[in-house]
Parts: sequence; C-alpha cells; structure tokens
Amino acid sequence: MKLWHDRLPGAWYGFIEKFNHRFPVLHSKRGFRSTLEIGAGLGEHLRYESLTTEQKSGYYALELRENMAAEIRRSFPDINVLVGDCQKRLDFPDGSFDRVIAVHVLEHLPDLPGCIREAYRLLDKTKGQFLIVIPTEGSLAYTIARKISAEREYKRAYGGDYSWFYKREHINIPAEILEELHPYFEIEERSAYPFGFFPLLFCNLCLGLSCRPRPQPLG
Repeated sequence: MKLWHDRLPGAWYGFIEKFNHRFPVLHSKRGFRSTLEIGAGLGEHLRYESLTTEQKSGYYALELRENMAAEIRRSFPDINVLVGDCQKRLDFPDGSFDRVIAVHVLEHLPDLPGCIREAYRLLDKTKGQFLIVIPTEGSLAYTIARKISAEREYKRAYGGDYSWFYKREHINIPAEILEELHPYFEIEERSAYPFGFFPLLFCNLCLGLSCRPRPQPLG
C-alpha cells in the first residue's frame, strides 16, 4: 500500500491524482474551519489544500497505519494526525466537523455502513460536507487502467499474481456505496474523470461526490 502511495503522484498517474485531490478542494464551501480526512495515506491530499492557520489547527488526518501516519507528521507538522479506524466511533463530539474528506477510501472498507454513520455523526448538519472520490470499480475503463497502472507496479516490485490483492482491497463498488450513502446524505454535486461531460461509469475511472448530511437519517 505504501509503495502505491509513493508511486501514484508520478508519471501519467498524476493526472488521475489531480482529479482525486482537486475535487474536494474545488467543491469545499467557503469559510470551513474543521476537517477530518479519513484514510489520509501519506498526506497526499494536503499538498492540494491552501489552508489558513485556523484551518490547519482544525485539520485532522486519520490513518489506519502508524508507519504512514508517521510520514504525515514529518511532512505536515502543522496539522493533527491520528491513528485509528474510520469505521468505528472516534473521540469527537457530534457535529465536530465542517468537512469529512474520503479520497479513495470507501471502496476498501469491510464496514462501509459504520464509516458512513460515523461521518454523518461527526458532520455539522447545517453546513457540513462529505467530500468523496471513489474508483469506478467494475467498469471497463477502470479494469483496463488497473492493468497498466497498479497491477504493473505490483508485478514490477513483487512479481506473481495481483488479482488476490485488488479483490481483497476493492470490496465496495459504486452502486453499493451510493446505496449506503442515501439514507444519510444528499448528493449536491458529482463529477467524473476523465469524461466529466459524459458521467457514465463504464467510460470513467473516478467519481467525485459532494454530499450534504440530511437533517435526520431516512427510515
């Protein structure tokens, strides 16, 4: 996982990475003060943010792996870095955050409903945003792209079969993620890459969603 986070910003992967991280920045409402980024990796998203001193002090990067969290601390000493599981209850009061950011995280989670419920709990219900980017796992475009990107990097580094890894990692497809989001969030804006003007999944690689918490969950 760390190898892929190191390699992704380089070469032609960088075009995808720009969409991944620019989407939350471009769709953030003005005046936000507090942010929780889940699955923060090596802190790649922070390189795209332009934060005030107040916004930095209110920025919490949550990462499951201590070795990757340590990299964020070294690179971004002005923000808060936590090691923890976004699928479980976090030690913050209800409505603590103006933004929750999840860039290529939701597709990985065994307890996706638990993560979405916790994001909903933590967001301010009047101005909060859940800013999400997910891969179009299962689409023709994504299958081809994986063959010439992540799979190639894996085989170059380790050799052997790659299918066991992505089948273990990408366990939630877009339709499942959208279904779990629906009771808690309304989608305000969406965009796709690379064909945002033609936002069908089969021909795109990534989907960005800006979601507003419902006043009360449905049902």
